[in-house]
Amino acid sequence: MDFKHYIRDIKDFPKEGIVFKDITPLLKDAKAFKMATQALFDLIGAAKIDKVVGMESRGFFFAPVLAERLNAGFVPVRKAGKLPYNTIAESYSLEYGDDQLEIHIDSIQKGERVLVHDDVLATGGTANAVCKLIERMGGEIVQCNFLIELDFLKGKAKLKEYDVKSLLVY
Repeated sequence: MDFKHYIRDIKDFPKEGIVFKDITPLLKDAKAFKMATQALFDLIGAAKIDKVVGMESRGFFFAPVLAERLNAGFVPVRKAGKLPYNTIAESYSLEYGDDQLEIHIDSIQKGERVLVHDDVLATGGTANAVCKLIERMGGEIVQCNFLIELDFLKGKAKLKEYDVKSLLVY
């Protein structure tokens, strides 16, 4: 299936000069969503995964489904102040500003094998911050898994010490 057919470009969103990759056409098509989920699952191979970490907010679409298929737990990483329990935080930069991510302090145990998932790998700031959080907690990053990679932004360079796989590359 040509998944690029289901990705819509939105110019100047969220600010001028950005071309946003809108994945909602893929999500609303049951067959495309199911096939994309299977393709993301196939990227993981036979690796044993204990936890799947998904980033706010579009990482929440596929990460829980992947976790269920892997018989693993799902861990949300959210922007500052959105999680109700004790957290640790990591600041990061993205293509249109700076932000901070948080994870619950009890979500990853030492030695757990972790799949990091998000919808888009752009500059790599978000994924790099999440990897730092997981490693601070003692987790082992098995793979960073993305629906889309924006190759021209060179985000993979920030994740060079990890196994990075993307379903679509622009």
